[in-house]
Amino acid sequence: MSKITLYGAPASFYTGRARSYLIKAGLAYREIAPNTLHYRDTVLPKAGGRRGIPTLETETGEVIRDGAAIIDHYEARNGHRFSPTTPKQRVLSRLFDVIGAEGLLRPGLHYRWDFPDLNHDFLVFHFGAAMPSFLDRAALTKMAMQGARTAGQLWGAVPATFKIIEELYLELLELLNAHFSDQPYLLGGKPSIGDFGMIAPFYGHLGRDPKPLSLMQEKAIRLFRWVERMNRPELDVGEFEVQDDAYLSDDNVPDTLIAVLKHLAVDFVPETKSAADLINAWIDAQDELPPGTVAARSAGQATFEVRGTTISAMAQPYRFYLLKRVQDEHAALDDAAKAEVEAMLAACDMTDVLGIRLSRDIGRENNMEVWS
Repeated sequence: MSKITLYGAPASFYTGRARSYLIKAGLAYREIAPNTLHYRDTVLPKAGGRRGIPTLETETGEVIRDGAAIIDHYEARNGHRFSPTTPKQRVLSRLFDVIGAEGLLRPGLHYRWDFPDLNHDFLVFHFGAAMPSFLDRAALTKMAMQGARTAGQLWGAVPATFKIIEELYLELLELLNAHFSDQPYLLGGKPSIGDFGMIAPFYGHLGRDPKPLSLMQEKAIRLFRWVERMNRPELDVGEFEVQDDAYLSDDNVPDTLIAVLKHLAVDFVPETKSAADLINAWIDAQDELPPGTVAARSAGQATFEVRGTTISAMAQPYRFYLLKRVQDEHAALDDAAKAEVEAMLAACDMTDVLGIRLSRDIGRENNMEVWS
């Protein structure tokens, strides 16, 4: 039995990120649902008391809650094996991590909850399997599914936005499919931190739930192959001529990836701006917000416009915890490298991500995101 335990679930958005990393890093682990007495009595207190998956119990009994923190822990131990070292690729890897974890929640939730004729039985099984057997599983499953469906609405998946969500997603499928026709991973022959961020929505929701899975297999088979590839320990790149287990040379960023980012900017940038404005207003309104205060999951609903459609979505401080990593990578570069990165971001309409900031930084203490 493995000494690493991943508390997660196959249908979980965020578990997919940590699981894929463990697989690609060759780390032996077992995955179980967070429904045991050991999880409740031993793991949960070490996780800051907040239930959430993924949570990992290391070989020494240390508990790490959150996929980004799990990857940070093992990247520090393995020489940052999946972190590109060249400027443009390094910044883009971090940017895709934010987009995967935060920018694709809406299509993931829409395609899960708004097609019950295809998805319902599949979801009942998976939500039920995560519930403790010593409690009323049926009642807990119903409650959990209702809560998750409500979350989808809070992230902007409501009837008035279905058309724009589907329009953007189908365009994204086409662009990602084109990229993965030429490259096995985002930045060449091996996965990066950005790939692990992007697998979160594309495995747990969009690559397994019946409705979006059928869409992907019909319209984006190369993207579907990437989803498979990200969950196999080997490179799994047999259809590609180059199989070098390396990032593209000379800090190259393919035009296909620039096209993907330019498309993602259409809603990621206005949503991020609106969320920052709302959270900063919330910060200003607080009488006290001492360092170490736990950052709430949401500060309210941010409203923004995408191609003439108004969307209201939860403004999560966590988005900016991840986004600051992108900004820090840029800030650490010399002037020449900064200029190259800025030109690249300008080409894909992502320049604004370097300047959208909260008035307070977010750190981590006791497995929780806290205000610095």
